[in-house]
Amino acid sequence: MIYHSTVIFVEDIEVSKEFYTRYLGFSVEHDFGKNIILSNGLTLWEINPEHIVGKQLETKIESNRFELYFEDDTIQEAFEKLERAGVKFLHTLHEEPWGQCTFRFFDPDNHLVEIGEPLPVFVRNMSAKGLSPEQISAKSGIPPETVRALIGK
Repeated sequence: MIYHSTVIFVEDIEVSKEFYTRYLGFSVEHDFGKNIILSNGLTLWEINPEHIVGKQLETKIESNRFELYFEDDTIQEAFEKLERAGVKFLHTLHEEPWGQCTFRFFDPDNHLVEIGEPLPVFVRNMSAKGLSPEQISAKSGIPPETVRALIGK
C-alpha cells in the first residue's frame, strides 16, 4: 500500500478550484468535473448528495480538526496576495517559537490552511539576524550539524 493523496470535501468545486489555483498557485493535474486533483496531490471533491459518502457522512461540518500545510520561500508575497484577495485569516504573519514565520487562514469551505517558511529559509533568516548555529539549534530543535550545513558554517 502507498499513500496517494489527501481529499478535502468542498461546497462548490469551481470556487475552490479558483481559490487553490489563483491564490495558492497550484495547477489542475486532472479535472473530473466535481473531483479535481491539483499539481501538489491535493484533491478537491464536491460530493453528489446521492453518492454513498454524501448519504452516509456529514461532509459540511466546520470542525477545523486538521490543517493543510504548505511552504513558500516568498512567504511575505504569499501573505500579501491572500490579504489583497480578502481571505479570512486565523492570524497574520508571525514568528513561531521555533523561529519559523507562518500565517494561517481559511479556504472557501473554512478548512484551516497554513503557509510557513521552508526549514532552510527560516534557519538562514535566523542566522542573518545574528544567531549562532548553537542558538538556532536551541531555539528550533534542529541539530547543530544540520543548522551548520544549512547556513554553510
